[in-house]
Amino acid sequence: MKKTIHSSMAGTIWKIVKGPGDAVDYGDTVAILESMKMEIPVEADNSGVIAQFLVKEGDVVDDGTPIVELE
Repeated sequence: MKKTIHSSMAGTIWKIVKGPGDAVDYGDTVAILESMKMEIPVEADNSGVIAQFLVKEGDVVDDGTPIVELE
């Protein structure tokens, strides 16, 4: 069953920190979101392996936008 990590707020994907195939644990930063000139980490809320990113650097996202799919 695949799990998805979502954006916690609206902003721009400033930097992707992990890549497909990387293992992540709860609380690991997978990307950095820029919102209101602040950098906010997007953290894994589950453990797993990154299957794919659903966004790319520079994409504008809303609160709740799927960011990463975990296997």
